[in-house]
Amino acid sequence: MSESRPAQPRVSFAAVTPNNLGTVRKLNSVLFPIKYSEKFYHDIVQPDVEDFCQLIYYNDIPVGTMCGRVEVKDGQAKLYLMTFAVLAPYRSRGIGSQSLKHLIQTTAAHAKPKINAIYLHVQVSNDEAKRFYERHGFKEVGLYKDYYKKITPHDAWILQLDIEQKDAAGGNP
Repeated sequence: MSESRPAQPRVSFAAVTPNNLGTVRKLNSVLFPIKYSEKFYHDIVQPDVEDFCQLIYYNDIPVGTMCGRVEVKDGQAKLYLMTFAVLAPYRSRGIGSQSLKHLIQTTAAHAKPKINAIYLHVQVSNDEAKRFYERHGFKEVGLYKDYYKKITPHDAWILQLDIEQKDAAGGNP
């Protein structure tokens, strides 16, 4: 008789759709100190962002969200990570790291347009978040004064990760 072990915790992802948008709204209301606009919620269910706007599940329980959009400036495409968070009781379990790695791999594989970097804002009082991103290769590239209008402190670090592109076979260019 073989000894049975409990199943490994499973992290999975699902694109944000009109059907699960209520879950995203609820998670965001708990995870973030600001209220997101109706335009934000309209934009994150569009087909062109489904790879970058996802619910994060832990053993089939929704525990976080990540939402990004592609921005093209001067011919260079970057992914702006608008939101990324995991509920506090589920932190320190590797869920955020696994989710960020998934997002980085998805971004590196994206071909049209080819995305060169991921960037985001972190409130200057959130040292824990800054350290998390730095552990995953992000670098501080600037400070945005008065980025946050309705919360203090108002300033945000700008963190960026340059993306190494993969060819279709998964190797380096």
